[in-house]
Amino acid sequence: MLYSEKVMDHFQNPRNLGKMEDADGIGEVGNAKCGDIMKMYIKVNDGIITDVKFNTFGCGSAIASSSMATEMIKGKPIEEALQLSNKAVVEALDGLPTHKIHCSVLAEEAVKAAVKDYYDKNGISYDENEFAPGNCPHCHE
Repeated sequence: MLYSEKVMDHFQNPRNLGKMEDADGIGEVGNAKCGDIMKMYIKVNDGIITDVKFNTFGCGSAIASSSMATEMIKGKPIEEALQLSNKAVVEALDGLPTHKIHCSVLAEEAVKAAVKDYYDKNGISYDENEFAPGNCPHCHE
């Protein structure tokens, strides 16, 4: 199985790895089928994600997807982070093997879960449909 250089780089040198003690939002998602668990922490200031960290228990693709997702939302308005799609993560990584696409779906869902937690903690109203789980066949069987 061949991984792109970007996948290998983010797997071997993950960005924003670690816990955040004073996170404004924490999202944890998992896939029982493959055993991957992602935890994402966000710090929000004036609607901007000023810092983001992640902890992922999983394969190289899951770690690379988490790392890339954090890079893509850091410094962005929270609404923009919500638009992050697994396809954008896959494209930014220069592709993932088909049977590893679910790792990028988990990254997208972890970001959404962290934002939802932030909204809940701060009494910010939102559309429930925006946080419905994705339709990844690997993740939701």
